[in-house]
Amino acid sequence: MDFLSGRHFSSLSEKQIEQFKALKPLYEEWNAQINVISRKDIDHFNERHLLHSLALSFYWKPQPGERVLDIGTGGGFPGIPLAILYPEVSFLLVDSIGKKIKVVEAVADALQLENVNGLHERAEKIPGKFDTVTSRAVAKLSVLVGYCTQGKMKAKKLICLKGGDLREEVSEIDDYPSVVYKLSDKLEGEFFETKKVVSVSLT
Repeated sequence: MDFLSGRHFSSLSEKQIEQFKALKPLYEEWNAQINVISRKDIDHFNERHLLHSLALSFYWKPQPGERVLDIGTGGGFPGIPLAILYPEVSFLLVDSIGKKIKVVEAVADALQLENVNGLHERAEKIPGKFDTVTSRAVAKLSVLVGYCTQGKMKAKKLICLKGGDLREEVSEIDDYPSVVYKLSDKLEGEFFETKKVVSVSLT
């Protein structure tokens, strides 16, 4: 957890640090019951789940009171780490698999995250207005943009974690201004060499 005291996260409170430290044991306990994280990844939890999720914060600073929707959250990524980082922002974590939302709600309850709600639903069926939609390796950019603009949901911004060569995906959403950031510019290690953050303006 050394990275939590580094330059990127130097303003964390003691409560936030304790919440971050509690995440891996919580997920190890739940993973023994419901397989939400692969065994290989649980061994690298802090890098591949916690730090990877928090990497969105390098390029995105929500204001207090904003509403964020995390699509295809799985066991709660990137939503849970971001909710710890931004306690004054409201997070709705959505997944189409009910048992994963059960884990989300249990982890949020254990950490007393009052700014987190879980919802078992498909992304295209979610109504409401959101300031930002987040996701991690869920779908193509064109599909994510469609969720945010063509259904019952309306969002101002999409920011997501992706990997690999994204030129074709970006070309498919050229009606919307977007920026692709390489995480290797911010974070060291082989895992982050091909990882990217894509920010899309939807308004």
